[in-house]
Amino acid sequence: MLTRQPYRGLTRRLVLAFDVGTTYSGVSYAILDPGDVPKILGVTRFPAQEHVGGDCKIPSVIYYDQTSRPRAFGAEALQEHVIEQAEEEQWIKLEWWKLHLRPRYLDAAHIADDDIQPLPAGKSAIEVLADFMRYLYQCSRKYIEESHGTALWKSVEQNIEFVLTHPNGWEGPQQKQIRGAAALAGLIPNTQDGQSRVHLLTEGEASLHFCVMKIFASESLSRTPIVAPDHLEQEDGDPGCQGVVIIDAGGGTVDLSAYSMQLSPTSFEEIAPAECRLQGAVLVTRRAHALIKKKLAGSKYGNPEILRQITDIFDKTTKLRVRNAEDPQYIKFGTVRDKDPQYDIRSGQLKLTGRSVTELFEPSVKEIIDAFEKQQLAASTPIKSVFLVGGFAASEWLFSSLQKYFAPRGIEICRPDSHVNKAVADGAVSYHIDNIVSSRVAKLTYGTECSVPYDSSDPEHRARQKKVYRGPSGILAVPNSFGSILSRGTRVSAEQTFEEDFVVRRSTIQSCASVDVDITAYRGSLAKPDWMDTEPENFTTLCTIHADTSRLAAKLSPKRSKDGSVYYVIDIKVILLFGLTELKAQVGWVEDVRLYFYLCCCYSFLCNAAGASSEVSGQLFLF
Repeated sequence: MLTRQPYRGLTRRLVLAFDVGTTYSGVSYAILDPGDVPKILGVTRFPAQEHVGGDCKIPSVIYYDQTSRPRAFGAEALQEHVIEQAEEEQWIKLEWWKLHLRPRYLDAAHIADDDIQPLPAGKSAIEVLADFMRYLYQCSRKYIEESHGTALWKSVEQNIEFVLTHPNGWEGPQQKQIRGAAALAGLIPNTQDGQSRVHLLTEGEASLHFCVMKIFASESLSRTPIVAPDHLEQEDGDPGCQGVVIIDAGGGTVDLSAYSMQLSPTSFEEIAPAECRLQGAVLVTRRAHALIKKKLAGSKYGNPEILRQITDIFDKTTKLRVRNAEDPQYIKFGTVRDKDPQYDIRSGQLKLTGRSVTELFEPSVKEIIDAFEKQQLAASTPIKSVFLVGGFAASEWLFSSLQKYFAPRGIEICRPDSHVNKAVADGAVSYHIDNIVSSRVAKLTYGTECSVPYDSSDPEHRARQKKVYRGPSGILAVPNSFGSILSRGTRVSAEQTFEEDFVVRRSTIQSCASVDVDITAYRGSLAKPDWMDTEPENFTTLCTIHADTSRLAAKLSPKRSKDGSVYYVIDIKVILLFGLTELKAQVGWVEDVRLYFYLCCCYSFLCNAAGASSEVSGQLFLF
């Protein structure tokens, strides 16, 4: 189905994709030789895990010593002599540390900061991510040198393109953290050229590319028609138009992405905003720990060390194989001498009812179904197929529960039978090589805060009468208005831009030397959010564009208000480029009949386009 073309570049390059997961991490890569068709390969040997097969990933585990220096990573951290040394020297074992990077809007009653193991003293989440990425890079270098030769590595070392994946729900602030960690890890220099070699990608879109390579290409599944119409206006009435949802069920999050497909050439269009739910596999394990702790309270097996051991065994065995809620489930953690019938422990096995185990999955299943129904409602084409990937997809109960939901609705759910946990890393490399997604859907509404002229006949304006102020031009204005530029649910192609005109008015010529514009996202339920003070918790500043307008300021002519006060006017355009995997924003204005732009990628809180800072803040006006 997907015919990969020969690499058309002039020099050899290396694509290196890191999938840093909550529980496991992996690396895939491709060597791009001019004229050759690229092949996607995996790093399949890591320290202390050299003999694992081709679906190899390593635990996202780090040991830090008492000085906050990393001492062991991945599979090395699970070796007995390392564990012994860690206990003797009181090292700190970090697991699930990726959750420290999560967006706060994903917080829910089931998890909070106190539920996640604290970071070592003096260590930030970005520094921990950098330590782990540096380790993955070192392992990748060693593997590629051993597999392809040192000469090849040296030929590509300065031309590595990094594809770094993240959950669907991570946005500008989290993307900034990832880019900062990449520079801190030494993957790239922290310059514009260096950052241009870092490509961020959602795990959902990476999984789509994997499915196109591994699943859709199979003989049985390729018969499933998943096509998009040539004309969008025909979508609702075209019975042959079908969509597909990719469910990437990982350790921390579950990501859902909805697409339709266009044949010849193969390209996909996103048909609904991506969804992200904090209900991955670790949340099932966390609930299991609480269940086991309650069951064994008062027994000699209820101490923290044994509870941790039993929970770990549940995570690796029982959680994956439970199939029937009516069958009892067993966790084998000890020897035949471990026995306490009062607590359902016999021959070193803890017995749990099947119902109590399957109930641990229900919050995750419910969230997946809720996210799917939200996408189904928003999708522009009917969804007929669902593909389940990710480490959590190995759970029999999760798969059968989703089958039970989808089957009566005429929706087929499939999962690959091998290498399911390498979906994101392999798909990330495919994204860089093939890039089959031609359009994406805005999952939020984007715009900026501004003021509007006061209208005494407007009840919304009268309700804000205490906030009304007289601007530099003498006109009464109402603040806290939201100037929407791109609405949630809008389908955007890679080349498409969205823009809105604004006016900056200042009282002095000195204050016109720079313009700051906040790019703000709205994540609430309103189709057209007009005011930022009604739902302040649903507005998030993604980045600030700082534009040097000093040359323009020198040419501005003064204007006079009705009361004779002098003021100055700068007409600007705020432009959003959304079609790529990272939102980018520009501020533009006309100067000497030329259009000037200053760019800000929204992975950055502040883009200082001119190389100088300014404390000047200005009010944007929609009039």
